[in-house]
Amino acid sequence: MASLEQKDQKVVYGLDIGTRSVVGTVGYMNDGQFNVIAQAVETHETRAMLDGQIHDIGKVGATIRKVTDKLEQQTDIHLTDVCIAAAGRVLRTVRTNYEYEYPDGHTITDEDIYNLDSGAVEKAYSEFLTQNTSELKFYLVGYSVMHYYLDGYQIANLEGHKAGKVSVELIATFLPDDCVDGLYKACERANLSVANLTLEPIAAMMVAIPDRFRMLNLALVDVGAGTSDICITDDGTITAYGMLPIAGDDITEIIAQHCLVDFNAADEIKIQASHNDKVEYTDIMGLKKSITAKEIARIIKPKVDEMAQKATDEIKKLNGDKAVSAVFVVGGGGCVPGYTKAIAKDMDIPEERVALRGEEVMKSITFLNNDGIERDSLLVTPLGICISYYEEANNFIFVSFNGTQTKIYDNGKLQIVDAAMQAAFPNEDLFPKRGQELKYTVNGKERTSRGEPGEAAVIRLNGQPADIHSKIHANDIIEVTPSTAGAPGKASIESIPEFKTKFNVNVNGKNVEASRYATVNGQAQTGYYDIHAGDEVRILDYNTAAQIAELMDIQITEDTVIIVNNERGDLNTPVYENFKIEFKSQEEMIMDYYKDFPSADEMAIREANEESYENMDYEARLKAGKDGQLSFEDLPDDDGTYEKSEPEEPEVVKNILAHDLHLIVNNEAITLHGKADYIFVDIFDAIDFDLSKPNGRAIVTILNGATPDYMQPIHEGDKIEVYWK
Repeated sequence: MASLEQKDQKVVYGLDIGTRSVVGTVGYMNDGQFNVIAQAVETHETRAMLDGQIHDIGKVGATIRKVTDKLEQQTDIHLTDVCIAAAGRVLRTVRTNYEYEYPDGHTITDEDIYNLDSGAVEKAYSEFLTQNTSELKFYLVGYSVMHYYLDGYQIANLEGHKAGKVSVELIATFLPDDCVDGLYKACERANLSVANLTLEPIAAMMVAIPDRFRMLNLALVDVGAGTSDICITDDGTITAYGMLPIAGDDITEIIAQHCLVDFNAADEIKIQASHNDKVEYTDIMGLKKSITAKEIARIIKPKVDEMAQKATDEIKKLNGDKAVSAVFVVGGGGCVPGYTKAIAKDMDIPEERVALRGEEVMKSITFLNNDGIERDSLLVTPLGICISYYEEANNFIFVSFNGTQTKIYDNGKLQIVDAAMQAAFPNEDLFPKRGQELKYTVNGKERTSRGEPGEAAVIRLNGQPADIHSKIHANDIIEVTPSTAGAPGKASIESIPEFKTKFNVNVNGKNVEASRYATVNGQAQTGYYDIHAGDEVRILDYNTAAQIAELMDIQITEDTVIIVNNERGDLNTPVYENFKIEFKSQEEMIMDYYKDFPSADEMAIREANEESYENMDYEARLKAGKDGQLSFEDLPDDDGTYEKSEPEEPEVVKNILAHDLHLIVNNEAITLHGKADYIFVDIFDAIDFDLSKPNGRAIVTILNGATPDYMQPIHEGDKIEVYWK
């Protein structure tokens, strides 16, 4: 039993759980130098893993325990926490941009940067859910920030700058639930807790491509037994990840078929051929055979070329359909002869720009025990897993979200909103929801009345009130009551701005302000009408004569005549702004018609005055005047007399359609002369009826037994009555 505890010794334990073997490394970081204390390797006894995916958790857990026991014996340290890396055939990545605009004068803090990253991750997760067509449940296993921007300009670090519009571009990575769970459960079987989880291409990148090289457009290919993990760098950052389910095991299977041996024996032949010109083996028939390294290279060449072609295609796809400047290869599967040359050919770059990475990239790594450790490309990923603990310090934690155990990738700054996202809790149920919008049209143009905001979600963390930004830790209990929707949008006719405006009309000689009227779906409505979805509202720019009468409290009777802009109208006649409208009785119409006609008394006086005037001599006429002036006819002739010459009669133009009209008025026959068409008021030219002296009486008119309109046409033989009442 080891006597020292891992947490006291402050060492990190990294496990590369590969398809063919498990590699364990124990070490610590000191002044930027990683020091390796011990390493151990154990091969799977069976094919418990395929293509980077655990198929038999118990057997993989047993292999991990063997590696752990070896390391504990070497170091005398009781190992309890382990760092691991995930690979898989179903890796998914989402590249996204997210921006946020702060108020003027705000200084960006570390918390602001975290919130910006979180917003981008949430957006990436939402985009991933819309793209994911499989039934698999995926976990967010990490993200890499590519660039930050301040007001559209790329910047290395936002912290401390005055805020404007900030944005981030990042890559979020997702793996299926069973892939992540398998790794965790295998470690649990070996009595280990996962301290950190990273991706295999990220781990390999930690060692193979230092930060100073990432300004270049490079590709890293980690060829293991089951998968080929790919990572692309450019412009100082990681720009893309990819994985291919083709690697060293595919070559081993070809050797097994050719040599007629089991898988483990074929794998040993492959390893021996990389160091020797000739390999001895025994086939399943018990026969001893031998094969040269050249023959093995020949039989595996088609598969090696296929692996290289698929890797090249994936690299170009991840790099925007173009070749990279150089390719670094790590992992045991990349050591097979011809692989790097095939990639160079397919990528169309010089062969020297595709190379295995090994000891030359381990200058910042010290091996305190050099016994049996070969510094080759097989160590790149195991060492990177250990180093990623110091660079990332990420892990999965478990929390209870609304009664369901939820696993979350821990980046050290987890909030309740992260747990909600991982638990697939609808984002809209966290924030107040507005009620349904009310959409309608006003005079053909669409209008929208927004709904009222509802209540925010009620959040409790470990029984205490919290909000979506409250920090969470392992085993926290989160309870969220969904937010509510507010009242739906509403509007009435009187709330429409156009309806509130007034316009001027002249009513019976008086200027008044008239209100607007509205129709909804063709039906007249008052201002109190509540608008419904899809209603077609029209605010009229006129009133009808009936509406004007109602506004002015004018009683409309059968005797009422409506005049709009000096034209005869009716109750439905439109009255627009600045129009003139008059409401008169028929009696008033007749009186207006004859208001310029002199009465009988006025005619008698006028005739008497004219007769007297004609009998005056010149001086008397001059003294009396005539409208203040004398005309030539008022002057005496040369002989001193005042004989007046008869004026010439004007030529009369006769209407060829004119005819006489015979009527019965007040039981007496009368005849109207000289017109082609006659209306009711024409009878007053032919009867003796003084309209100028009503003396408080009302005139009664009857045409063929009915009350007529004074402008109503009359016809031959009509019977009319006219009298005072």
